[in-house]
Amino acid sequence: MISTPIPYGCQHITEEDIQAVISTLKSDYLTQGPKIREFETKFAEYVGARYAVAVNNATAGLHLAATALNVNSGNKIIVTPMTFAASANCIRYCGGEVVFCDIDKDTYLMDIHKLEAMLRAAPRGTYKGILPVDFAGYPLDLEKFRRLADEYGLWIIEDACHAPGGYFTDSKGEQQYCGNGHFADCAVFSFHPVKHIATGEGGMVTTNSKELYDKLCLYRTHGITKDAALLHEHHGGWYYEMHELGYNYRLTDFQAALGISQLGRAKAGLDHRHEIVKRYNEAFFGIDGIKPPFNAADAYHAYHLYIIQVDDRSGLYNYLHENKIYAQVHYAPLHLMPYYQQLGNRKGDLPIVEEYYEHCLSLPMYPTLTDEEQEYVINKVIEYIKK
Repeated sequence: MISTPIPYGCQHITEEDIQAVISTLKSDYLTQGPKIREFETKFAEYVGARYAVAVNNATAGLHLAATALNVNSGNKIIVTPMTFAASANCIRYCGGEVVFCDIDKDTYLMDIHKLEAMLRAAPRGTYKGILPVDFAGYPLDLEKFRRLADEYGLWIIEDACHAPGGYFTDSKGEQQYCGNGHFADCAVFSFHPVKHIATGEGGMVTTNSKELYDKLCLYRTHGITKDAALLHEHHGGWYYEMHELGYNYRLTDFQAALGISQLGRAKAGLDHRHEIVKRYNEAFFGIDGIKPPFNAADAYHAYHLYIIQVDDRSGLYNYLHENKIYAQVHYAPLHLMPYYQQLGNRKGDLPIVEEYYEHCLSLPMYPTLTDEEQEYVINKVIEYIKK
């Protein structure tokens, strides 16, 4: 019996992380200092994007991306229902209308075939953009989404909060990392404690567009600029102007210092996640009643989550919790949340995601999960399934 509870996800803070934060706390800057730019530069290099903008959380990043892409009242944006609320809420913040597209039964990502059918069935110009998610860490094939988006004149915001370090293989055989900006206009990442890189709260928006980058930077800081080339007037070195109605979505320097330290071992964390996945897959192989996650050979899954499907999800969930294994469900379909039902969505609208929700369960997945803890989880899952 394990004495310490096992969560589904957990941050990993090292002494090196602590010292990086302490060093920044002792510096001249707590906010708007050099650690922000350093974190942005290193993160952009990590995912292969030209630009990165650090923000105080991924929800703010999604809001900034939607704002920079001029989402407004009357715009219809297609969003996956299998995601956290923020992926759709950012469109509502800007006054846009959210239209949900069902998921693929194997990958749990937005189903591109259903997306194409939606676009073909509507008059051209009905939709303005697409917001798909690299759900659980599985990378979208954004080359295919980009081709469809270009055909219909749409932009793409990639919600990559689950997938830093993940990639898909494009039609030329090249690895395309989540958030590298080659196919999406903007991508958003999260640094919540259960994610691959933790800063407490925090996020990053990446893009390859200088125009969007400038907008993101402006909206992040109240819409204010001190750039002499942009000022309408110039009263002196102290002078600034507010050009847009922006927000205070800044990250602190000590959070950035933690992010830089965590980024330094991000690859090792991914490798460890894959070792955990291998043990889970081997243990569950051939056991009736357990469907492990799908992973195509041409995709590198970032495995933020390890999701199985079982017939009696509620029973297994309760049994694991009784044995101090705090498995979780990701997520209740967003279109069935009361808020989105008030906007016209109904049960039965999206049958694949609704069926998935009845059976999904996220097992513990984080780099500090020990072999002993994982073996305990595996045994308890199999014990319940074979009862």
